[in-house]
Amino acid sequence: MKKSVFKDKAVTKGFSFGLTSGVITTLGMIVGLESAVSSSVVIIAGILSIAIADAFSDAFGIHVSEEAGGDRHIWVSTKYTFLSKFVFALLFIIPFVLLDVGNAVIVSICFGLAVIAIYSYFMARKQNKSPFKVVGEHLLISIVVIIATHFVGDLIGLII
Repeated sequence: MKKSVFKDKAVTKGFSFGLTSGVITTLGMIVGLESAVSSSVVIIAGILSIAIADAFSDAFGIHVSEEAGGDRHIWVSTKYTFLSKFVFALLFIIPFVLLDVGNAVIVSICFGLAVIAIYSYFMARKQNKSPFKVVGEHLLISIVVIIATHFVGDLIGLII
């Protein structure tokens, strides 16, 4: 019985990390690149790079962290971190294939914030915490990343 509880925690840890990192990292990259160059091709290339390189990087980071902590379900956390990060990052390609850059960015921001809000809500409910507080905190962090990367993109756009 205890073994499955630990395995479930490893799945939750990997999925949670991959989802939030996939959404926040990809949104930040999208907003920053759009502010700097406003090119669908560049943004799609960035999304693919995030989906591959950052998914492997985060999965490896979780793997090493779990290994250092002596977790028995290292590969479960590693696998779920990679898969969730990879899939959630790739989902952001869809708006850029179907829409112009400006609208694709808006759809991506709305989609990303909705994913963060929905997951945060269910996580808070599962932990008997205030959903309002947890969702608000997670959305605030997400919005700070979006705003910061927008201004960095604007600055780079001025320089190049």
